[in-house]
Amino acid sequence: MSTEIATLLVSSSDVCGGRLCIEGTRITVNQIVTLYKQGFNAEEIADHYPHLTMAQVYAALFHYHTNQEEIEADLATEKEQAEALEREHRSHYSQSDADKPVHR
Repeated sequence: MSTEIATLLVSSSDVCGGRLCIEGTRITVNQIVTLYKQGFNAEEIADHYPHLTMAQVYAALFHYHTNQEEIEADLATEKEQAEALEREHRSHYSQSDADKPVHR
């Protein structure tokens, strides 16, 4: 029985912000790619996510290599959003701490 690669990856607006995921999981292609870019090979990525099959990992990597420019842009956007949230979080807590009375 053969499996179509297209059936291994899905996108839904109500799951993971509409990002492409491994079918039946909340693991995004971007998460797989991030590990890959950190030097993990497909087998190590599958070990990191033991509920994924090698076919699912390779499908994500295949999608990355055939859509690299798009994925890299999405990863850059994710990084910018994470950095903005971190700045906001730090700003919020530093202001909150400044408003607290100092107990001696």
